[in-house]
Amino acid sequence: MSRSWSPRRRRPYVAPPRSLWRRLMDYGLAVIILGLLILLAARLDRVETRKTQGTAIVNDGDSITLGTERIRMRGIDAPEYTQTCRRNGTDYPCGTLARQSLVRLIAGKPVSCAGWQRDRYGRLLGDCTAGGKDLNRAQVEAGWAVAFGDFESEEATARAGKAGIWAGTFDQPQDWRDSHHGEVVERKHGTLASIGDAVREIFRFW
Repeated sequence: MSRSWSPRRRRPYVAPPRSLWRRLMDYGLAVIILGLLILLAARLDRVETRKTQGTAIVNDGDSITLGTERIRMRGIDAPEYTQTCRRNGTDYPCGTLARQSLVRLIAGKPVSCAGWQRDRYGRLLGDCTAGGKDLNRAQVEAGWAVAFGDFESEEATARAGKAGIWAGTFDQPQDWRDSHHGEVVERKHGTLASIGDAVREIFRFW
C-alpha cells in the first residue's frame, strides 16, 4: 500500500515589526533628503544664464558696467588701469591703453553680455558682444588682454605678432595685482574653477 506524499507548506516570511526608533530614523532621513531636494530646486535659478545689455561704461580693459550690473569679461585678463608696462626701454600706461582698446571695439554701440558665474566681488563673469563682435576674444586678439582660462590660441597669435602688450615686456595682470596691495585680485576661471563655481552657486545661502 503506497502513501501519497505532499510537501509541507511553508509559512510566508513575515518581517519583524520595526522598532519605534528605527521608524523615526527612516522618517528623519526621508525629511532630510526631501529638504535637500527642495534646497537644490530653490537654488537652480542662481545658475541660470543672466543677460544684460545697454550702453556700456568702460572701467578698464576687461570690465564694464551696464546699468547697475558690473561685469568682468570672462576668460581674459587685461592690465589694470593704473598698471604700466615697458617697451623700447620706456614705461608706458598699458592699463590706460587696454581700456582705450575696449572703448574702440565697442565704438559707442550697445553692448550685450551673458553669463551665470559671479566673482568674489559680485561681478557677473560675462561674454560680451557689441555690433556682433565678440569683445572678450577681440581684446585678446588685439594684444590688450591675456588669456585667463580661455582664448589661448588668440593669445598665441597676438604674441607672435607682437600686438599690444606683447610688443614689450609686462607683468602678468595677476602678478601685478598681487604686488600692489589693495588692488582687486582675480581668480583664473578655467574648466575646474567653473565646476567649483557651479557647486558654490547652487548651495550658497542668500
